[in-house]
Amino acid sequence: MPQDQALSAADGFSVAGRAFMSRLLVGTGKYKDLDETARAVAASGAEIVTVAVRRSNIGQSPDVPSILDVLPPDRYTILPNTAGCYDAETAIRTCRLSRELLDGHNLVKLEVLGDEKTLFPDVVQTIEAAKVLVTDGFDVMVYTNDDPIIAKRLEDIGCCAVMPLAAPIGSGLGIRNPLNILTIVENASVPILVDAGVGTASHAAVAMELGCDGVLMNTAIAAAKDSVLMASAMRKAVEAGRAAYLAGRMPAKRFASASSPIDGTFF
Repeated sequence: MPQDQALSAADGFSVAGRAFMSRLLVGTGKYKDLDETARAVAASGAEIVTVAVRRSNIGQSPDVPSILDVLPPDRYTILPNTAGCYDAETAIRTCRLSRELLDGHNLVKLEVLGDEKTLFPDVVQTIEAAKVLVTDGFDVMVYTNDDPIIAKRLEDIGCCAVMPLAAPIGSGLGIRNPLNILTIVENASVPILVDAGVGTASHAAVAMELGCDGVLMNTAIAAAKDSVLMASAMRKAVEAGRAAYLAGRMPAKRFASASSPIDGTFF
């Protein structure tokens, strides 16, 4: 087996006791139809797919096509999320609804937003909701800002993964504060996954080169001109960034260093 394939086969990650090979997580919104959703998710190689419970049918509307028809739970780990929630109470209720609809499934992505313009997290409400959900037996993967103090606080509460934003949701700006992300990674004992703001493959690679355990994205794939091709590109970028992180990059230097040193030359 080639070395890169062997690395891929041995380099999975775990969250809440569940093991996964793919470090790319993808959302399911903004596609033109369910067929495009299914093809893009397949091309991404993702094993975890997020579903906005307030915007997607996972059984609450029997007469409407369900996203689970094209992304079956026996093939993918469904990660219900609380997108569109602006207070802790609504987010908690949404998670409890998803657990009922998915037969006791308790892995959820928590996000509590502060306002409709920035879609930044409301940290106070997020912490409040996280405390209740963890106590209620949920495995909480939590969306937050790129503040290392808040990231650690959410870990201490019992969240099974912390998901700091790279940039505002859907902005495609890439990682705006890589040093904060690096600090979060260095201080964490749970998986850290960049969530929100990725726009293209190089952004995903940078996140992985910083040592993140994974990347979650939606708009970067769904809004591309060719979403299936972009999904494939993101898959490769996450794998390349992870390999580069494990390889250990050369140190950055201020001045040039000859590729062919003159020491030991013949003339």
